[in-house]
Amino acid sequence: MLFPADEVHTVTPARGGGTGTPNTADFEDGDYARNRRKTDMIDPRMTRLAKVLIEYSTEVKEGEKILIEAIDVPVEMTCELLRVARAAGADPLVTLKSNRVTRALMLNSSKSQMDLIADTEALRMSKVDAYIGLRGNHNIAELSDVPEEGHKLYQDTVWRRVHLEIRVPKTRWVVLRWPHPAMAQQANRSTSSFEDFYFDVCTMDYARMAEAMQPLKKRMDTADRVRLVGPGTDLTFSVKDIPAIACDGKLNIPDGEVFTAPVRDSINGTLQYNARSIYQGIVHDDVRLEFKEGKIVKATSTNTEHLNKVFDTDEGSRYVGEFAIGFNPYVTEAMLDILFDEKIAGSFHFTPGQAYEEADNGNKSNVHWDLVCIQSAEKGGGEIWFDDELIRKDGIFVVDDLVPLNPDKLK
Repeated sequence: MLFPADEVHTVTPARGGGTGTPNTADFEDGDYARNRRKTDMIDPRMTRLAKVLIEYSTEVKEGEKILIEAIDVPVEMTCELLRVARAAGADPLVTLKSNRVTRALMLNSSKSQMDLIADTEALRMSKVDAYIGLRGNHNIAELSDVPEEGHKLYQDTVWRRVHLEIRVPKTRWVVLRWPHPAMAQQANRSTSSFEDFYFDVCTMDYARMAEAMQPLKKRMDTADRVRLVGPGTDLTFSVKDIPAIACDGKLNIPDGEVFTAPVRDSINGTLQYNARSIYQGIVHDDVRLEFKEGKIVKATSTNTEHLNKVFDTDEGSRYVGEFAIGFNPYVTEAMLDILFDEKIAGSFHFTPGQAYEEADNGNKSNVHWDLVCIQSAEKGGGEIWFDDELIRKDGIFVVDDLVPLNPDKLK
């Protein structure tokens, strides 16, 4: 599950619907429709997405307060979220941010400055019941030239005090990217094709997915020994007595994973990831980790020096805080965007750093880096075993109770 969202990528949807696009009238009724100015030309897909976020993901109720944090996002989408929130009877707050401004702040930051930002943002976050983080960016490497100390100062102040200590444990929250032509380019798609993909995956039937994932949650709740096998990978660990959490569009959009955490010191073996990843604006490929009694004892990638700097952030950054299995049927290829990549059908991610409170193995860190391995046959295949039972082979679930999670069943 996505934890930080410092690297934000992004798409300004084209106006109008396109083939198969629902009509705006499908989503507007009553006072909400009457209150819309006739001059507003809102893409109906924005309305559909806003309703998913307000009514399903955060389940905002009358009288509640919700913070909408929009970073490099079209004002039309922010306004649509405001309208849908008010239609639900909520009181919305809005924060508008820019990644270029954030970069400038981090390049010239001081401890007192970041403490002041943390003070003000923590107060605001503490006053709301729900949070939507809609994050866009024209440049995925916007923060790549911020010195390590700038990233660390931000993580130790704003990120920890506002998000780790308040937003994550104390609000109903959901985070998502906003599409942009640069994001389409990362996915090797045309802008129009990527927009169609984006809205398909973000507004799929998450309630149906929620039902289908319950057997996997049950298996992970009761499992002890896990083995991951694939090209360059032979890894064993335990998940005994650590809860499994089903992610069905309530915290991340897109969604589609069940996560838990390994027993902290139980991990042994090697793991070769095959999806590119970006952290602090730096791209890594061919990440390979060796574990001994839970600790990363050797780490290499196409940028081994930076990789090890991240893993030397603090004591917990060389231990793992999350193990998750992804199965979103619409997400099939890595696109250098972890919010999408960690949900790839047939994938798993194994995450160095901070554990979630809901599935806590005791690991604490300012790092939480979701690194992804795709086990589809096209990517070299692989296997997942629970207690000596093969549950997934080459990205396809092979036991009867998990077959409904395969792509041909979920779409």
